[in-house]
Amino acid sequence: MRSEATSSSSWLGRIPPTATSAPSGGSDKFRHFIFFSSSCCKTTNTISCGSNGPTTHSSSSSPSTRSYSRRWYNPLRRKPFDEPSPDVLRHWIDADPNPISSDERFSVVSYNILGDKNAFKHRDLYQNVRYEYMKWNRRKRLICQELIGLNPDIICMQEVDRYFDILNVMEKVGYAGCYKRRTGYNVDGCAMFWKADKFRLLEQTSIEFKEFGLRENVAQLSAFEMRNTKSRRVLVGNIHVLYNPNRGEVKLGQICFLSSRARIVAEKWGNIPVVLAGDFNITPQSAIYKFLSSSELNIKSYDRRDLSGQRSCHLAQVFEVKKEIINPFAAMDRLLPNGWTDEEVKVATGNAQCYLAVHPLKLNSSYASVKGSPRTRGINGEPLATSYHSKFFGTVDYLWYTKGLVPTRVLDTLPVDILRRTGGLPCKKLGSDHLALVSEFAFAEAINECNDYMSTSSEKIAMH
Repeated sequence: MRSEATSSSSWLGRIPPTATSAPSGGSDKFRHFIFFSSSCCKTTNTISCGSNGPTTHSSSSSPSTRSYSRRWYNPLRRKPFDEPSPDVLRHWIDADPNPISSDERFSVVSYNILGDKNAFKHRDLYQNVRYEYMKWNRRKRLICQELIGLNPDIICMQEVDRYFDILNVMEKVGYAGCYKRRTGYNVDGCAMFWKADKFRLLEQTSIEFKEFGLRENVAQLSAFEMRNTKSRRVLVGNIHVLYNPNRGEVKLGQICFLSSRARIVAEKWGNIPVVLAGDFNITPQSAIYKFLSSSELNIKSYDRRDLSGQRSCHLAQVFEVKKEIINPFAAMDRLLPNGWTDEEVKVATGNAQCYLAVHPLKLNSSYASVKGSPRTRGINGEPLATSYHSKFFGTVDYLWYTKGLVPTRVLDTLPVDILRRTGGLPCKKLGSDHLALVSEFAFAEAINECNDYMSTSSEKIAMH
């Protein structure tokens, strides 16, 4: 699955041709958290995650080491292990107003499932989590049950190092899949699954960012065609952006390259719409988030170490604990030089002489486009948290889309108080330290046709 090696130079001038593979086999705007609050009074459809997998509830209410035991013990933990786990219930939120769109719809999941090796390599991140909750067989069962219960059409996974374990389960329920492992010594990568009876794979290509001097991360691009309506096509991208909070220039370079490649593949298949899913390792308040949503960013105005916004999401900062306890070097860090070297500029923008980073896609976030509850959403509409462990609480996962699609509904994330009661993820009912994002999309040609008609009519009226 590795691509052919190429000589190193500016990645903007080195976009190789893609490889083609052979085709393969009237509700309420809000549905309340009926189990979170006793004040709810409407019938609700919610999704519950547990040891038996997700279940849909309809209800109403009225007014690996031998010494692991010591290594995983955390004497500062306030919540005892035997405390009852909170109900993990998520609900669907419909778009408001319900957009004019076609009847052909499909759902996409983005899910960082926490690689098995990483779960034990970074034990300090899960000091509040029972050892049994970290075991892969248990987590795999929870993750697969959750996904099967959600019944999505396309699944984008990140941090996958047991691909065939998951494939064996998903194939039995009608999914086909593809996988791209990270380069170097890393054992995890990105995986994509889709319903084989609903979508035909037109093209699948993978990106190894190492070829362009952008570290060991990888990404996937898959062009699909709906089997029952061959005119409906969509390109889905899947990426796990570099984690390192201090390397904002690499994050920018990876996102720029993925976007540029996505545009080429989308144009090849008739300017089809695009969905970009993944763990972008940036927060909604960050400069890189603004870059994704606005298509450009002048990096000269920023410190590359702050581009992702991750450094402001330590638990101590999020929950208003004394910051110096968690980040004692913060003051010293601010004194370090924050200028950009020519090499860093080249990595970020593709040109050492250009400080303006740009990408060719007009992107919108599905979650920010569908208004949610203040208990789960931030000021810009994104979830308050999609990931929670002992050193991070915040949002880094997204589902972006382009013109030609409209989100019709999203599966809302969990409220902050419910997440905090788990003590950290994974937990008894969730198999990863991230929450799965789910969005349903509809093709928006009907809107375009309506707008074109209105524009034509207005021109005719003006002529008369």
